[in-house]
Amino acid sequence: MIELKNVKKNFGDLEVLKGISMTIQDHEIYGIIGQSGAGKSTLLRCVNGLEDYQSGEITVDGEPVSMKDPQKLRRQQKNMGMIFQNFNLLNRLDVYDNVALPMKFWGIPTKTPEAKKKIEDLIELVGLSDKIHARPRELSGGQKQRVAIARALVLDPEILLCDEATSALDPAITREILALLQEINEKMGITILVVTHQMEVVKQICQRVSFLKDGTVLAEGRPEELFVKPIKEVKQFLQEESGHLPDTGINIQLFFTDESSDDPVITMMARSLDINFSICWGKLEDFRSSVFGSLVINVQEEDKEKVCAYLDEKKVLWEVL
Repeated sequence: MIELKNVKKNFGDLEVLKGISMTIQDHEIYGIIGQSGAGKSTLLRCVNGLEDYQSGEITVDGEPVSMKDPQKLRRQQKNMGMIFQNFNLLNRLDVYDNVALPMKFWGIPTKTPEAKKKIEDLIELVGLSDKIHARPRELSGGQKQRVAIARALVLDPEILLCDEATSALDPAITREILALLQEINEKMGITILVVTHQMEVVKQICQRVSFLKDGTVLAEGRPEELFVKPIKEVKQFLQEESGHLPDTGINIQLFFTDESSDDPVITMMARSLDINFSICWGKLEDFRSSVFGSLVINVQEEDKEKVCAYLDEKKVLWEVL
């Protein structure tokens, strides 16, 4: 649905995107994560045609995105709903009219029975039927973002672009908004591209994710692959360390993924090998209703070889720290 090939973007002498390539499949929820200044929002604005880029190619549904053909770009933008961090609602309009606003911009009547039903159905979808005539000042942050989501869907887009859409919300409301986006993806088949610096966002809803730093993609894959066994830069981004590990013995980190997450490997190993060891550090993460994680154990030096051989036999990923 969306493809970027070696996309480069400069602001004057500052190179913001340094050859970005990625492919987002139809109906996929794809995340772009990284610290502030990594180039995430600039990349999203290039996909939507709000920013031009110096070289490379961006295609959406097989068509190049370019400012050289404004009419074609406008049609493409109609097919891409956009959700912003600060909601961008008009305070003088109620919920109904804020949702209807894109239709008015496109000259689509909003008072016909068909239009009214469509708008009311979207307001019901986001759970705000009882707030249909409320003004933005009467809504909570989560309710405002629900209005923004309904507004982004009113033109029947095939793609939803989310630029830090949950950054201004507390954790409980964030989970509600993410569950709503997941529901929209499943029920309506809309491709969703999420830009965020929040790990919780990609863990909860994204099927694949790219990690950006200084305008380059350092890692790409399923969230559990990136965050359960992170590369050095991702580990720094997560500010994650394996605690204070023993100076004696051998410290081995075990990574539990699809193949091993449900097996009682630790207790089975202790019984099978008849050895003692210490559990020094661990974490469990919830990725789209599946739990993955890692564990650090400390074993005696003479037990290292048979422990590693046992982990290989059980297909558990591991490394000596």
